[in-house]
Amino acid sequence: MSLKKTRKVKQSTVPVPAAADAATVSVGAAEGVCGFPVVGIGASAGGLSALELFFSGMPAGTVPGMAFVIVQHLAPDHKSILTDLIRRYTSMKVFEVEDGMVVKPNCAYIIPPNRDMAFLGGTLHLLEPAAARGQRLPIDFLFRSLAQDQHARAIGIVLSGTGSDGTLGVRAIKDEGGMVMAQTPASTEYDGMPRNAIATGLVDYELEPSAMPARLMAYVAHAFTKPVHHDMVVEPKVESALRRIFILLRSQTGHDFSQYKPSTIHRRIERRMAVQQIETMDGYVKYLQQNPAEVEAFFFDLLIGVTSFFRDPKAFKVLEEDVIPGLVAGKAESDVIRVWVPGCSTGEEAYSIAILFAELQEARKQSFRVQIFATDIDSRAIATARAGVYAAGIAADLSPERLARFFSAVPDSGIYRIHRAIRDMLVFSDQDVIRDPPFSRMDLISCRNVMIYMGIELQQKLIPLFHYALNPGGRLFLGSSETVGEFATLFDVLDRKAKVYQRRADSYGVQGAERGQSVPPSLSMAAVLPQKPAAECIPAKRPLREVAEQALLYGFDAAYALVNARGEILYLHGRAGMYLEPMPGEAGINSILKMAREGLRTDLAIALHKAVVTKTTVRQQGLSVKTNGHFTTINLRVCPVQSPPGASDAVPMFLVVMEEVPEQPKPPAAVETKLPDDGKENVKARIEALQQELRAKDEYIQTSNEELESANEELQSANEELQSTNEEMQSTNEELQSTNEEMQSTNEELETSKEEMQSINEELATVNTELQAKVLDLSRINNDMNNMMASTGIGTVFVDLQMRIMRFTPTVTAIINLIAADAGRPVAHIASNLSGYTRLVTDAQAVLDTLIPREVDVQTLEGKWYTMRIQPYRTVENVIEGVVITFVDITEKRLVSQALAKANDQLRQTMVVRDANDAVTVQDLDGRIIAWNPGAVRLYGWSEDEALVMNVCDRTPQDMRAGAMDTLRQLSCGELLAPYRTQRLARSGAVVAVSIISTALVDKAGHVYAIATVERAIS
Repeated sequence: MSLKKTRKVKQSTVPVPAAADAATVSVGAAEGVCGFPVVGIGASAGGLSALELFFSGMPAGTVPGMAFVIVQHLAPDHKSILTDLIRRYTSMKVFEVEDGMVVKPNCAYIIPPNRDMAFLGGTLHLLEPAAARGQRLPIDFLFRSLAQDQHARAIGIVLSGTGSDGTLGVRAIKDEGGMVMAQTPASTEYDGMPRNAIATGLVDYELEPSAMPARLMAYVAHAFTKPVHHDMVVEPKVESALRRIFILLRSQTGHDFSQYKPSTIHRRIERRMAVQQIETMDGYVKYLQQNPAEVEAFFFDLLIGVTSFFRDPKAFKVLEEDVIPGLVAGKAESDVIRVWVPGCSTGEEAYSIAILFAELQEARKQSFRVQIFATDIDSRAIATARAGVYAAGIAADLSPERLARFFSAVPDSGIYRIHRAIRDMLVFSDQDVIRDPPFSRMDLISCRNVMIYMGIELQQKLIPLFHYALNPGGRLFLGSSETVGEFATLFDVLDRKAKVYQRRADSYGVQGAERGQSVPPSLSMAAVLPQKPAAECIPAKRPLREVAEQALLYGFDAAYALVNARGEILYLHGRAGMYLEPMPGEAGINSILKMAREGLRTDLAIALHKAVVTKTTVRQQGLSVKTNGHFTTINLRVCPVQSPPGASDAVPMFLVVMEEVPEQPKPPAAVETKLPDDGKENVKARIEALQQELRAKDEYIQTSNEELESANEELQSANEELQSTNEEMQSTNEELQSTNEEMQSTNEELETSKEEMQSINEELATVNTELQAKVLDLSRINNDMNNMMASTGIGTVFVDLQMRIMRFTPTVTAIINLIAADAGRPVAHIASNLSGYTRLVTDAQAVLDTLIPREVDVQTLEGKWYTMRIQPYRTVENVIEGVVITFVDITEKRLVSQALAKANDQLRQTMVVRDANDAVTVQDLDGRIIAWNPGAVRLYGWSEDEALVMNVCDRTPQDMRAGAMDTLRQLSCGELLAPYRTQRLARSGAVVAVSIISTALVDKAGHVYAIATVERAIS
């Protein structure tokens, strides 16, 4: 039964708030336990995006009140940027770990490359990796140390990654009562690590990374914000709730945990309540009633089997050097060594024992059969044990030699499979050691760290059960905190420190019957007396304790003994002491041949031998046995005991019946008559008796010699055949061994190379992810720069020190004929669209030589103008690596400048017209006035607004209007007119004599569009 393999950890009873600050100090700080939870996060390939989602999912505005320690598989020769990347997604302080760094809450700590990281006394320590590259398991390394240092405050999270790193660490955290999360495989880029962790059955939450922080903070708030009392006084209400929980467990799983230690049960219940965030015991009982899946989860939580190969190496050293060789020493090659491992969990301990037997076989060049029965009530653990497949982390518990000798790596999976030869030694089965029938005739029982969780009553049942299951002299191997207790009389101590005991040999007599213990099945053949007095064989149907009653039924009121073929006494009845007496010296197995009194020993040995050989009843009549100073005449009978049907491996037994012959009364005549020569007759009778005994011995010796000769002949023939076969097999074996060594060497090299490649691949995947993030950043920055430069419309060309084009912007292609393929070509080879400018290469080289920027305005063949600037190209380290040529479009500026100059000319002309004293007017070819200067206002009196709606005829006297229109027609035809005199009307109606100079206005096409006049009054 395997509620097992965890240590009891004393917890602080001081409540710790979920939002503890950096100054929080734990009551257990002296022991190294922090006053806040510490979360270990393990990730590998694909873990960067999972970490981003995890920290991005932290509730905004909250203080987690815990520390985060992050381990990711990193390339040893690559500087990690993980710290910078994590800082983007959390407001917590993020550090790359330095040796001896003290862990504080609300901070994140990142492992540096090429280091293993361990937790000790609330601080992080860095170590050089001990394992070769490709075999390193930094997540397991951290998780194990975190569990050992922080106990129940240790929390493990397994994110995306390949392989099985973290699986053994998960077991260690659960061993100490911590909590474990794993990323749902569907949300991972690589699901190897999460799947292996989930396969242990120990993961409390399977979530996507973004959902983990909220659930994590809820768990911490529930589990660590109230006192924890493991030595609590059980109140009636709590006791009632516990009984209901036991009933639910028993009804659904069939197993009764009511007699387990209360501290163990309370600790598991508190953990499940924290996981489900239930406040009261009654609430948890209701939750169990409504959720059968939680009953299963609680059941498996009680069965946490944290084990490993060769756990407690010192104890296994004793097993290897003393216990197992002692078991093998007393066995023939045809015998089977039987081992029972109750509470085997996932099989590591059972396989460890099998490996020790295999190593002994190989060292002694012996071939003996070993059968190991490994049992547990955890069906999931048994399934794992049957498969014989384990995570790569077992390399930390096995020597490289054993790992290579007894395991093979499964390709592309990061796991190891036990070799077939070792797997065939074991039989795994589900068994409740308290409820189900035990195994029997065991040579070794290894039951370690199972009883420490059981109450006294269960322990008192188990130790006698193990005593019954063991052969006489069999070994019992217990855990470091377990003993045989009050049953010390049943076992001898072989090694007190390693907890190895030896079963004491005893007879199956009255004492065992009085204790109500039945003898092992191999000896309890039922009744051993004949069905009828005339029968030659006696069937065995009932236990030995019923022999006496059966003997009375069949009239056996004489003394008798039940023995095996070697004469070892199994049971005695009647006044057997008259014919048997103990031998002086150490009391061991009682042999009836050694205990037989004078006159019985020889005939008894002969009769027992005949009965063993012939399997028939042998009788000896009238034996004179010396009893208490005088001789008693008895009849001796040795009867074979028939085994029950189907008992093929039963031990042959024989019933030795010693029946006293009643003394015959002497005839009166014989009493009175004195026989002569009485002394001679006695001597003669004695001689005859001795001769008869001698003949019997000769017959016994003759029979033994014949059997021995026959056996020797058969052995000699078999030996010759075996010798011939052995020579052939030896030759074949040498060839196979040589081939096997070569193949094994090649396989080891390939396996090592594969592991290294797999590790390098994971590291490269991590580096690739970091570089991809960096590329994304650079791509974003490059896009920003390109968009910024494109939006400014500035053409740019980057030229290196050899005057080769490195890159350019699209805008510059309108100035210099560039295409994408021109990158890397010299600037001198590129044709430009610049008009009259050929000093580009010369000016660029001059800037490189003098580092003095140059600026010049250039014009393209299309007439566009640009300001060209040539400046040195400086790196962040202030190193000159070329020049930057930029072209700023100034065409618009040029046009504006020209328009401004033209406007200035027009303005100057306008000022002349405006400030002149003469009247200046402009009229179209129909005579409508379109311009009227201030001089005209002064001369004629009409304002500009009034004049602009008038015609030249409106201000010409009636009789002169025809001449005015003729003048307009002449001017519109391009004729030139000399100044002439005429008259014009003023606003007041007065006629003004004026001198007029008329000029035709001509556009660029040479067409007259208006007539300008300068009119001056004549006094």
